[in-house]
Amino acid sequence: MQPASRLNLTDSATGSLRAEILGGRWNVGERIPNEAALSDLLSVSRGTVREAVRVLVSQGLLDTRQGSGTYVRSTVDSSAALDRVKRTGLRDQWEARAALDLEAARLAALRRTPADLGRMRRLLAERGTVAEGGSEAFIRRDIAFHKSVVAASGNKAMMELYDFFTAAIAETIHATIGGDLPEPDQQAHAAIVDAIAEGDPDRALAAVHAFMAPVLAQLERLLSQ
Repeated sequence: MQPASRLNLTDSATGSLRAEILGGRWNVGERIPNEAALSDLLSVSRGTVREAVRVLVSQGLLDTRQGSGTYVRSTVDSSAALDRVKRTGLRDQWEARAALDLEAARLAALRRTPADLGRMRRLLAERGTVAEGGSEAFIRRDIAFHKSVVAASGNKAMMELYDFFTAAIAETIHATIGGDLPEPDQQAHAAIVDAIAEGDPDRALAAVHAFMAPVLAQLERLLSQ
């Protein structure tokens, strides 16, 4: 039998430590044991513990504070939740995205700063078309624009949620530029920015609704066939 590779040991240690966190061994905000103690707990080297902790920090379960230690940030496995989101239907994903975009635009109309507006207008101008660099580059530019609207909302939880949904949202954009669903044009995007600039939350809601309605209507038609 070949000895376990370092990668396998890290994966195993990461899984074991994740199970301890999700199982409630430590509460949110509680400092976990140091590397030496975790090394004994998991029966791996301190270097392997360090790599496992680094993975769980990147996944949002742990938070490392310089000079203080490592703390439990969350006991919810967001990676598993995102996988479940990605397995939902396209209509579910679009409806979830619409809910986020609607509330983000409404709040942005009330809270946006001049810097927010400048960023939105710049990213809108840079968004361009699919022909400019291909679909993958276009999707990145489109998401960057929509994230600037969410950022202008000033709601940190909403920003975290939008980041969480980014992979699923990218798939919804793929569907629109693939020809099955109508892709909202530059004018529809600009209408959202204009409403936010006016500071009119009702107009911002209406702009996002007009933006999303054709896509949702086409989804309903496709699903009813």
